[in-house]
Amino acid sequence: MKMKLAFIPVMAILSQLTVSAQAQTQIRAGLNLANISVTDNGRVDDANQLSSFHAGILADLPLSGPVNLQTGLLFTGKGSKVQHGTENTNGYFRQTFNPYYLEIPATVVVKTPGTNNRFFVGAGPYVAIGVGGKTKTEGQNLLGLRYSSERSIEFSNDDPSTLNEEEDAGFGIVKRFDYGLNGTAGIEGKTIVLAVNYGLGLAKLQSGSNSGADNDNKHRVLGFTLGFKL
Repeated sequence: MKMKLAFIPVMAILSQLTVSAQAQTQIRAGLNLANISVTDNGRVDDANQLSSFHAGILADLPLSGPVNLQTGLLFTGKGSKVQHGTENTNGYFRQTFNPYYLEIPATVVVKTPGTNNRFFVGAGPYVAIGVGGKTKTEGQNLLGLRYSSERSIEFSNDDPSTLNEEEDAGFGIVKRFDYGLNGTAGIEGKTIVLAVNYGLGLAKLQSGSNSGADNDNKHRVLGFTLGFKL
């Protein structure tokens, strides 16, 4: 598939970065509080927040003085939920939308001087490719009968080389590629890193939609990370 072929050069570059002799590599994992914007100006409904997770490997590449480029590969869950009523009551409805992505950040990070307990802050772009996920629905109708269903999320077969065309776009299909901006802040010791991250998606989820039209229906992810230096 074109999508897979387009991703191979990116992975090759990433592999070279993470094995650099000067890079400080770390394994990271943590909690995602994911949501999707619901208004044209990009606001979210807090009631739709969905708990997910992220995990992966990052490398800090020294640029100049306290400035580093932080990049790597993360497996990250995004999405949101919708719920009406109370569980075990008639009319209850709950649906979760939880896509998973392989994400590559390119975050410029500035660290305070020293070797122990250094604070850091940073920002930069990210690109991500959808690799799976589920939509789950459950509820109880007005007659008291419970129901549930689960289906895999379907992504379009788009790839970055088709700038003005999205392949296999259609109703109910999610765009394969996501991109946006990341912000991060935290503290790192000799072996442990604690960080807070925020991902501001700039790509609409629906296939065939215009990402520049407004900021509705885009990923918003607040993450809390625990990292271990290698």
